[in-house]
Amino acid sequence: MTKRAYKERFYPTPEQAELLAQSFGCARFVWNNTLAYRTEAYQIHGQSISHSAAEKRLVALKAEYLWLKDVSSVILQQTLRDQKAAFDNFFNSKLNARYPRFKRKDRRQSIRLTRAAFRYRDGEITIAKATEPLPIRWSRPLPCAPSSITLSRDRAGRYFISCLCEFTPETLPVSPKTVGIDLGLTDLFITSDGHKSGNPRHLKRYEAKLAYHQRRLVRKQKGSKNRTKARHKVARLHAKIADCRRDAIHKATRTLVNENQVLCVESLNTAGMVKNRLLAKAISDAGWGEFVRQLEYKAEWAGRQLVKVSRWLPSSKVCHGCGHRVEKLPLSQRRWHCAGCGGAIDRDINAANNIRTAGLAGLACGATGAGTAA
Repeated sequence: MTKRAYKERFYPTPEQAELLAQSFGCARFVWNNTLAYRTEAYQIHGQSISHSAAEKRLVALKAEYLWLKDVSSVILQQTLRDQKAAFDNFFNSKLNARYPRFKRKDRRQSIRLTRAAFRYRDGEITIAKATEPLPIRWSRPLPCAPSSITLSRDRAGRYFISCLCEFTPETLPVSPKTVGIDLGLTDLFITSDGHKSGNPRHLKRYEAKLAYHQRRLVRKQKGSKNRTKARHKVARLHAKIADCRRDAIHKATRTLVNENQVLCVESLNTAGMVKNRLLAKAISDAGWGEFVRQLEYKAEWAGRQLVKVSRWLPSSKVCHGCGHRVEKLPLSQRRWHCAGCGGAIDRDINAANNIRTAGLAGLACGATGAGTAA
């Protein structure tokens, strides 16, 4: 058994939307107030506030701000637990997480509820303080009753519910195929068998329309209703771009996992690569990090093996046929001739083949796939 989140969209009634807005506001207030208290205590007195002390302080906050009692107490308690997790990640040097930030009203809002704050019955979910179940558009039935749910509203005004459930993944039949995957910009991914996916470039497709709405946004008076409407139009367009990108990556990764038993991919430093201002937009639009993330969990659920090859492997400069290596290979040069065997080399397909070879060599040496070096 493993845990999986099932995310669905729902359309709340006016009463539910009001309750959710109030819940988001209370959770945001508790987060910001507690974060300011913890930061000030450390900066002025050098004191670290524990989670238990923050929970005791929550009782005083509810006595001072009576409107905090209008929402479920579980929401406020989970907010403090989420902040504790954020601080734990910050102090964990391996995760390289940043210091927790204050939450803004005009950004994505979310609250998390445990079983004490919602009821799941006959495929319907009713949250605390609500009289009717949430009108959820189910795309598939849940495998079991959720242990917790997360309700969120994005900047485009859409409501989502994420249900954490236990399920048993179905292992796919063993496949004799292995593949090396090279990530790129001209093509989103290139496989060692010569397949090139192409790159839909979702951001570029809507870039002119996005720029138009952004220009209209900055011309609106701050605080006006017209500015709010313009901001929602920009947010909806950003959401559409993100949805298109996520859908394309889901379909590509599912196909790769279904067809191949072993998948070898290069472990790229995406965070460092986007610092190149000439390629940052194209790299971010490609979604390499999300592509690899989806390959990881889908391969684990399907009983496949994902091998990450070292980023320092000169996969493009080494001929996969004879092993000859060229000294210089500019990024603009997509094809080159091997001086060793005389063959015509496609840069991307050659890199995918070298990644596959390095990944299989790592498996033969007993590597687990957590960063195999050639």
